[in-house]
Amino acid sequence: MNIGKKIKELRMKNNLTQEELANRCELSKGFISQIERDLTSPSITTFTDILESLGTNLRDFFTEVEDEKIVFSKDDMFISKDDEYKFELKWIIPNAQKNQMEPILLTLEEGGRYKDDHPHEGEELGYVLSGSIFLILGGKKYRAKKGESFYYKANVDHSIINAGKKKASIIWISTPPNF
Repeated sequence: MNIGKKIKELRMKNNLTQEELANRCELSKGFISQIERDLTSPSITTFTDILESLGTNLRDFFTEVEDEKIVFSKDDMFISKDDEYKFELKWIIPNAQKNQMEPILLTLEEGGRYKDDHPHEGEELGYVLSGSIFLILGGKKYRAKKGESFYYKANVDHSIINAGKKKASIIWISTPPNF
């Protein structure tokens, strides 16, 4: 870990000059400059004072935060097929169960349907990419076709059925994760 660089980044994030940080810690501007360029190392006491002046502590300073992955490719996706129900699920964001929402790509063959789902906590949103579907919510039937979306609270039995004679694909998002 480049300690000096990280201290400089924290100082700049806090909109402090070297002199302002030095004054808060009762140090010289030159000493702060040397620390930031890794030319000298402060004592633990001085280092702790600098970190407190920057709004952090030793534990948080040394905890490496792994950059969160933002963009996912086809290679990252997990696929599950069900030949009986004639559907394919693609988890387009891997390990989305740890997030607050879980997006999937659902493809239904002609005559296909996604397994019936029972009431649960949360909400679901879908966008029909191709074909058309029937959304069954608590016994009521709704049709959505390409370019249309749906949104509902998942507090009733619900399912999705292909309503056409060709494949239907939808982006389907559940919050909290449920798939």
